[in-house]
Amino acid sequence: MELLRPTTRWIIAAAALLLGATYVLPVWQIRLWAPQYPEGLLMNIWLNRISGDYEIINGINHYIGMKTIRAEMFPEFKIMGWLVLLAIIGGLLPALTGRRRWLEIFAAGLFAGGVLGMADFYRWGYDYGHNLNPKAAINVPGMSYQPPLIGYKNLLNFVAYSGPDWSGWIFILVGLVAVALVVWERGWLRRWLPRK
Repeated sequence: MELLRPTTRWIIAAAALLLGATYVLPVWQIRLWAPQYPEGLLMNIWLNRISGDYEIINGINHYIGMKTIRAEMFPEFKIMGWLVLLAIIGGLLPALTGRRRWLEIFAAGLFAGGVLGMADFYRWGYDYGHNLNPKAAINVPGMSYQPPLIGYKNLLNFVAYSGPDWSGWIFILVGLVAVALVVWERGWLRRWLPRK
């Protein structure tokens, strides 16, 4: 059994505890700009709710037949807090036990969670942007309004942006730290760096 370096144990413990901030900071943001909204509209997605200008966005989207955004349409809100708690515990296990295997499981779990989360968000965005009310006031044949997964996208006269918010960046940072520690602990850097 290979034990982690003390420094690694402290770093992964701090990274795991940093995930606790995701309970009080938004995970994701969607922004919209248009000539009539030059200051932009913002919708924040948290672990268990949505906030921001989503009611105004609902009013706009009603004309093109999109569904009304409500917290109830995100069943993930019921489990996200528990999943983050599981991730925090998973990050503390290598710190407490000193076992490299737990560090690798934690890093792999964060990566898998990120992939599944993005796939779920894409699925929601696809449904939200494609399943339109055919009796909507504005109906453009063949047009869909799927928001971008990450980045910018033009939707009629709107520019939409989707990307991580504070908690999203925390998840990314903790994931990168975990992967970097796995690489460090396995000694892969010594294998990859040229010998002089």
